[in-house]
Amino acid sequence: MNLREEYAGLSDQEIVNRFQAGERRVSFTILIERYQKRIYFSARKMVGGDHDEADEIAQETFVKVYEALDSFRGDAKFYTWTYRIMMNAVIYKSRRKKIRKDVELDDVAEILESDIPQPDEAMQRKEMTALIEKAIETLPPKQREVFVMRFYDELPYEEIATIVGTSVGGLKANYFHAVKKITEYVQRVGELHIPTLAKAE
Repeated sequence: MNLREEYAGLSDQEIVNRFQAGERRVSFTILIERYQKRIYFSARKMVGGDHDEADEIAQETFVKVYEALDSFRGDAKFYTWTYRIMMNAVIYKSRRKKIRKDVELDDVAEILESDIPQPDEAMQRKEMTALIEKAIETLPPKQREVFVMRFYDELPYEEIATIVGTSVGGLKANYFHAVKKITEYVQRVGELHIPTLAKAE
């Protein structure tokens, strides 16, 4: 068994322990391979699908992870800790460049059903996606962030609580209100029926 195969069978914490013990190059490479894509796509959802912006955030995230990894003590899962660093980078860039934090909405569009028949399905989908995008833009920043982490990234409430520093009960309330506002917006503006979006649990 070569070194990479050995590392592949280790938990995140075991790899972090080896990094902290001096086996930095291989350890960090394995961690990047495990989570680079997830961090990139999560960042991309938060910056409106901008590839360059998401790629830059992902790179900055792992630079910060490398710099701080010696102080990691396992109080949270490694991915949760890394996700928090990514979110901080997104927030910093949003404030600095005044970028709207957006989400990709294809998945949401797929679960919406229209009562109005449309001859052009592609056009209907495009209009639906634009409508939901506007709905999510109306959410307060915290509700938008919680919605993205829960609905798109499918993070457990416990992990989201660690990332944003809010109680699980508060997060569930934020998510419920976000879903309610999106549903009401789409129903009001698009006169549509949304049967499956409202899942607060």
